[in-house]
Amino acid sequence: MASTDKGSDLGIEASLFKTADKLRGNMEPSDYKHVALGLIFLKHISDGFELKRQALLVEYPEDAEDPDAYLADNIFWVPTDARWSHLQASAKQPTIGKLIDEAMIAIEKVNPSLKGVLPKDYGRPALSAVMLGELIDLISGIALGEGKDKARDLLGRVYEYFLGQFAGSEGKRGGEFYTPRSVVRTMVEMLEPYKGRVYDPCCGSGGMFVQSEKFVEAHGGRLGDIAIYGQESNYTTWRLCKMNLAVRGIDADIKWNSEGTFHKNELPDLRADVILANPPFNISDWGGERLREDGRWKFGTPPAGNANYAWLQHILHHLAPSGTAGVVLANGSMSSTQSGEGEMRKAMIEGEVVDCMIALPGQLFYSTQIPACLWFLAKDKSNGIARDRKLRDRRGEVLFIDARKLGFMVDRTRKEFADADVAQIAETYHAWRLGEGYADIPGFCKSASLEEIRSHGHVLTPGRYVGSQAAEEDDTPFAERFAALQDELEGQFAEAEVLTATIRERLAGVVQK
Repeated sequence: MASTDKGSDLGIEASLFKTADKLRGNMEPSDYKHVALGLIFLKHISDGFELKRQALLVEYPEDAEDPDAYLADNIFWVPTDARWSHLQASAKQPTIGKLIDEAMIAIEKVNPSLKGVLPKDYGRPALSAVMLGELIDLISGIALGEGKDKARDLLGRVYEYFLGQFAGSEGKRGGEFYTPRSVVRTMVEMLEPYKGRVYDPCCGSGGMFVQSEKFVEAHGGRLGDIAIYGQESNYTTWRLCKMNLAVRGIDADIKWNSEGTFHKNELPDLRADVILANPPFNISDWGGERLREDGRWKFGTPPAGNANYAWLQHILHHLAPSGTAGVVLANGSMSSTQSGEGEMRKAMIEGEVVDCMIALPGQLFYSTQIPACLWFLAKDKSNGIARDRKLRDRRGEVLFIDARKLGFMVDRTRKEFADADVAQIAETYHAWRLGEGYADIPGFCKSASLEEIRSHGHVLTPGRYVGSQAAEEDDTPFAERFAALQDELEGQFAEAEVLTATIRERLAGVVQK
């Protein structure tokens, strides 16, 4: 099914979700999410197993029940009682929940990579056996009559669509595990993760990885040319990520621990070619007071009350010598001067690691109305290769893109980028990095010199550089203007406190004399 010119997929995914959501009844989306997605995953691996089994029965019938014959082809072994056909035949039984749990346990037992990943609470009394049976019947119809590759792609698309819809239903909580697809697509198309190591230090349900693999596939590359690494601190989200990648057939090293990336970095020696991340915005309880002397803080010690600059520096620490990164952060990160953040931003700019800044439109995210931006970082702006082309020396410059006017409303509350929007942003960045056909466009993009940035006090808000029209502020959503003003006011409060302390100190000196 092709994507429309507005970047949305409409069809069987939407129809299936609408039906599945009706079956949810009074269940909370956060609970139902695991019920539905777990069954879609089970259907996926069972379909893959059955296709391989049918081929073995024709060519090597003696291997049809040998787990090693499946594992050798990276196909999950599914025991007899865990196969979808068995569950479908038992869908109307009152014990269906218990049967699903037993199937999940059996699959984990013989597939070590799935240990601890699959949901196993379908047999709880609060879960309606009738609803489970109807959901099994619904999912049974997915991919019927499709070939192997089409079937896997369809199940993968359904899984991804359901993830997005559940994120919308859950609101703020949903945003913790899901980054909107059009935001991820923009980052991936800009950084072109064509080969090498791809890393996400807060990977959620794995959308960055799925889109990276889609990019490689769409551009004629080999999926084995990228190696995927990630870490996630939320256990249930980690499970969603593992299933999401398995549905897509993506091999990845995804770590979990409850302490999180800052305090228990599971991949300390990794140096990635591309890093894609959407950290939680403005997180204040990240335990920074315990990491004051950490070796990752090359541009200044991040404040204990806000992790934004800790994320940026953690990501820079993990970049390979010519690596690049895209990071989603709250707009305040571009202009804040409180708690030393202004000095850290200055050090990063003068240290030539900030490559491009993008202001995003409001209403892109499920989780927050806080306006967001994209930071693009480069370990070495004098060097680098994008796919097979050498990048120009970009030292002394930063590209600013104001994308707040782009996008379209998909419903009353949420916006997406159209395909043309993603292409316009990515092509502008590519032209600028390559030095081929780039030109400043008033109101949209500007290649600013370090001198210009210094004259703005090292503030990185694109609107200051691209020559926005005076009327533009009136078009900016109130929530976005209010948040920007609040950030500015907080910075002025912090400066006032410093000045007050200095004046008091000097007055005390005068009195003592």
